[in-house]
Amino acid sequence: MPHNISLIAILCVGFVLAFVLGLTAQRLRMSPIVGYLLAGVIAGPFTPGFVADQELAPQIAEIGVILLMFGVGLHFSLRDLMSVRAIALPGAIVQITVATLMGWGLARLLGWSNAAGLVFGLSLSVASTVVLLRALEERRLIDTNRGRIAVGWLIVEDLAMVLALVLLPPLAAALEGAAASGDGANLGTTLLVTLGKVGAFVAVMLIVGRRVIPWILSRVAGTGSRELFTLCVLAVAMGVAFGASELFGVSFALGAFFAGMLLNESEFGHKAANDSLPLRDAFAVLFFVSVGMLFDPSILLQRPAEVIATFLIIVVGKSAAAWGIVRLFGKPNSTALTISASLAQIGEFSFILAGLGIGLGVLPEEGQDLILAGALLSIVCNPLIFAMLDRWQAREDARAAAAAPKAARAAPIEIADHAILIGFGRVGSQLAELLRDRGVPLVIVEEDGELVAQARDAGFLAVRGNVAAEAVMLEARPDTAKLAIFAIPRALEAGETIARMREANPALSILARAHSDGEVRHLLERGADAAVLAERELAYSLSEMVMATPPFRAMRGDSTPTTPPVPANGPDPTPGPGTATPA
Repeated sequence: MPHNISLIAILCVGFVLAFVLGLTAQRLRMSPIVGYLLAGVIAGPFTPGFVADQELAPQIAEIGVILLMFGVGLHFSLRDLMSVRAIALPGAIVQITVATLMGWGLARLLGWSNAAGLVFGLSLSVASTVVLLRALEERRLIDTNRGRIAVGWLIVEDLAMVLALVLLPPLAAALEGAAASGDGANLGTTLLVTLGKVGAFVAVMLIVGRRVIPWILSRVAGTGSRELFTLCVLAVAMGVAFGASELFGVSFALGAFFAGMLLNESEFGHKAANDSLPLRDAFAVLFFVSVGMLFDPSILLQRPAEVIATFLIIVVGKSAAAWGIVRLFGKPNSTALTISASLAQIGEFSFILAGLGIGLGVLPEEGQDLILAGALLSIVCNPLIFAMLDRWQAREDARAAAAAPKAARAAPIEIADHAILIGFGRVGSQLAELLRDRGVPLVIVEEDGELVAQARDAGFLAVRGNVAAEAVMLEARPDTAKLAIFAIPRALEAGETIARMREANPALSILARAHSDGEVRHLLERGADAAVLAERELAYSLSEMVMATPPFRAMRGDSTPTTPPVPANGPDPTPGPGTATPA
């Protein structure tokens, strides 16, 4: 293949294969990550057919790492961590230590070095953020005590892995050097130098970056250009990552993490997260595809015992350690089992650490293959583990309900004759206030945790999660509602949910938001009673305001004095010509 189209080939084939296999995995109720990794296996050199450029793939993966770590920083919540610090902090540290020791022990049995064992053990100790959060959201556990502990535990793991990415290069070099020379005196010096560089970088980011980055974002946001704002966010992420590596000698990952963390503290953090999400998702997919390209499937046949041992460390070993730690803290068995099931898999950080180990020359290729095999098997099995937990929990709940006195049983919350508002962003939040002022009872559905907190602080009943998930939709009680309003701008997602809501309640009135005539047709075909084309509504409102001003009021023969065209609480939401309804 000509070199000048190698990048195009990787992007085209990678995205197509990732989409097809990711969708297949989703249909099979597995994480799409499995599909992305398998797409990489197919495009890799160990399977017949198309083989992607092996030099370009790692660079694309590095961009994926930068944007993944930037996303971790953007969603880093010190408040969530502090609320469960008493158990999450010591629990995660002990669990990481136990899993790392088990991985190190297996590595030593295989004849690997101490440095290889350290990288291998750390890679098996950290769970995938994507897989864990998706499992918790599907079961409506994010806002429960169990969910908060799991998320706090995950934050500690992420922080530990960020630190590991910083310390592994000097630590691995010192361990290898000590093994070769029999002298470990340089280890302390090397670590001190590395920590000094990291400290200098952190100081610069906290003193200068905390002021400069928000200032730049505020100026760019003032231009009103979404394109420039998105470009600015990406420039900050990539620029800080590159600068951290070139000027301070620290990893791209640490620089990107700090850039995201500082943006998260600014008033533009939420907008930055939303605007950069599509590109982050795209390169995250390519990252997983690139990782899959490194996997040699023959290891499943050549070294089945090692693969099974790796899998058992991930699914049994570290999960058992987590269960024991949670129980020692006096938490109920249901909480301990939820934490154990959440951590019974590995993902993106494991791949980053494995890649770092290969790059440092301390982890053998076989180690990376074992990590990838363990990740694939554990991610595939994780839904099955949660399904068993769900069945156990259902039996326990039924037993507790049967044993409890009737007077002690909590009556279910009955919600009826209400409106369901999907989305609490700029449009949804204003609409919610207007409807509340008019006495309309509301249930808000929103997947962003911060917006859910804002809705609840404002006194609204809010359900957290993606309305496309059936459990989330049913929690909003469409069966007893009178009206559903889709304030989200994602017409395709809304269309599928509208169809399911219509099945749950044929009498439900459904209004939706669209941004094109095609989206209007799609929403109406899926069962919406009306679809509002935002741009036409805006044009209609502006034209009414223009015609209400004195110079133009005379043109239509209306000399009656009018009040100002825009009320204090916004225009009355009377449908205009931009509202499309079925014929």
